[in-house]
Amino acid sequence: MPSRCPLLCRLATLLCVWALCQAHSDTELPPGTPIIQLRLAGDKRKHYEGRVEVYYNGEWGTVCDDDFSIHAANILCRELGYVEAVSWSPSSKYGKGEGRIWLDNVHCSGQERTLAQCKSNGFGVSDCKHSEDVGVVCNQRRGQKSKKINNNMGMRYLNVQVEEVRIRAISSQRKRVPITEGYLEVKDRGKWRQICNEEWTEMNNRVICGMYGFPGEKGYNTKVYKLLAKRRKKNYWDFGVNCTGNEASLHGCKLGRKVELKGNTTCEKGMPVVVSCVPGRAFAPSHQPLVRLRGGANIGDGRVEVLKNGEWGTVCDDNWNLKAASVVCRELGFGSAKEALAGGRLGQGMGPVHMNEVECSGFEKSLTECYFNRDALGCSHEEDAAVRCNVPAMGFQNKLRLSGGRNPFEGRVEVLVEKNDSLVWGTVCSDSWGTMEATVVCRQLGLGFASNAFQETWYWPGDVRADDVVMSGVRCSGTEMTLAQCLHHGKHLHCPRGGGRFAAGVSCSESAPDLVLNAQVVEHTTYLEDRPMYILQCANEEHCLSSSAATATPSSYRRLMRFSSQIHNNGQSDFRPRAAHNSWVWHDCHRHYHSMEVFTHYDLLSLNGTKVAEGHKASFCLEDTQCEEGIEKRYECANFGQQGITVSCWDTYRHDIDCQWIDVTDVVPGDFIFQVVINPNYEVAESDYTNNIMKCRCRYDGHRIWTYNCHIGERLDDNSGDYWLQQY
Repeated sequence: MPSRCPLLCRLATLLCVWALCQAHSDTELPPGTPIIQLRLAGDKRKHYEGRVEVYYNGEWGTVCDDDFSIHAANILCRELGYVEAVSWSPSSKYGKGEGRIWLDNVHCSGQERTLAQCKSNGFGVSDCKHSEDVGVVCNQRRGQKSKKINNNMGMRYLNVQVEEVRIRAISSQRKRVPITEGYLEVKDRGKWRQICNEEWTEMNNRVICGMYGFPGEKGYNTKVYKLLAKRRKKNYWDFGVNCTGNEASLHGCKLGRKVELKGNTTCEKGMPVVVSCVPGRAFAPSHQPLVRLRGGANIGDGRVEVLKNGEWGTVCDDNWNLKAASVVCRELGFGSAKEALAGGRLGQGMGPVHMNEVECSGFEKSLTECYFNRDALGCSHEEDAAVRCNVPAMGFQNKLRLSGGRNPFEGRVEVLVEKNDSLVWGTVCSDSWGTMEATVVCRQLGLGFASNAFQETWYWPGDVRADDVVMSGVRCSGTEMTLAQCLHHGKHLHCPRGGGRFAAGVSCSESAPDLVLNAQVVEHTTYLEDRPMYILQCANEEHCLSSSAATATPSSYRRLMRFSSQIHNNGQSDFRPRAAHNSWVWHDCHRHYHSMEVFTHYDLLSLNGTKVAEGHKASFCLEDTQCEEGIEKRYECANFGQQGITVSCWDTYRHDIDCQWIDVTDVVPGDFIFQVVINPNYEVAESDYTNNIMKCRCRYDGHRIWTYNCHIGERLDDNSGDYWLQQY
């Protein structure tokens, strides 16, 4: 009797294929989509993080970090069965992969079902090295597998997938900036649709407000919207929404059951969903929070720092996720977090690491209310946590533009102003235009940090209709959100050179250096030395002594307060002098070039802030004295070499070299403040200027000198910030 197994096997195979087709009929990919597999590999601690690897054409390979984004990370994590991505990491954080680099310049919109649908150079087309392999951290909560929808009952297990989401204001609210209230609408299959509010919850409101940059939601006048609902034709979306309140956006929420609608126009027991949000204190400041952001290029971005014992410190990235990041964002008056960044992505801080292994529910009012491990052993500043927050759409970018540049990151600055009852574009006077003003322009346009400020722009032919000066006397502190918030002349403009070729210009960059002085090195190396004038001639020529030295005899002595300084570059790009190589000044006495004539100020101040010893304007050569492990030195002063400070390197000026002092010959004994300011004239743009100043308490008894309590930036001497630590 012939075997029936082959027939049964073939039948079973056909049934399995049919079942699989039925199961995946609602998630079918477009024809021609490449078939890939994904995995997270490399040097990792958790199963939900790692180097991204793609299996294609029978071979595993990696993905380059060029143009990678949180959208691509979200697609990838969802494809692996997770809810969403927490963050992504460039530069082979999880180690260098092997074999092919399958994908480069990946661009995802966030709506793709697989990474293979995202735009890229094409499989195997890449100019990257494995040092650029990208990694991701996924939300460790697993997403539930897709199931076919029962139209009549039950929860749909897919996350919300729509093309766009918007808050559409009613006519009386449309001129308000930002828009905080209106109908919630989703774009599905090319059409805008409203959502029935029959099963809408406060948690849903919380998520919508968060994704639009607002920390919370509030009530609204229901009578107005009920009246409008009766008059207007509606086009409802087919489904409800179910959010827990911790999602970063509506896309992270689950679909509710299908809503029973009559002809898709009537929500029988309700009305269209209306959302009303509360702007945060970032846009209406009220008090000093215990958390701040530093080193970010844009509003709502930065390294997370917390206040403890009057001293700011960082947060270790162990267990750092979107819940904790969203608590930080809302505490600072923004919405939910777009990204929770790890690995010092927005620069490394200095000083202590205050919090480790932070765990938040997502509903805390402050990060300090979350559980955390106070033991930060094993955490370094290479693991500093950072965030990118959702911020309200304020329309800032519509009132400013760069014109005539070679690329979108540079050009002549042009502003939109009201003139003779109409809006016109014009230029900004370049008198006193500098790095701080350029910093605000780049931030307002969302172009990152300022790399240069220009007082002539003849090489950038802008719109001739915008040549007239419409803004002058601009003075910025560097913290403003818009150029209009800076001090400037009112109706009476004053610009002797005029606009046109002399208008202000900028160039912007996505990264910047960040110089920080090591305060402990200064504190531990300070001492007095009496030195004869006859061996101080070079120093005198370079104006390193106080004015009384001009009449001193060669046999007289100068009393010098000596110390070492160690200046770190904790930013994301190298610190380079502004002056071109051919314009550096040769100092024959010391036999080297000075690339910056004013790099550091040294001052001794009385306790009320009066200068008692003349500040030394130090003009140094810049070079890499030492670097972190694995970082190569790039800059050295010898042989007219290139000058600068590489990222993760530092430049050390020992206490025993010329000009590394303050001349205190004429100072009477007492208590003082010793102050050091790096890059005091803001000649070179940095990501953070608040950490460019160091202050120490100082006592001089006429024979000896002590420095103590040295700290970076402005220190709070009270005990604010202590109470939350006492709870643990």
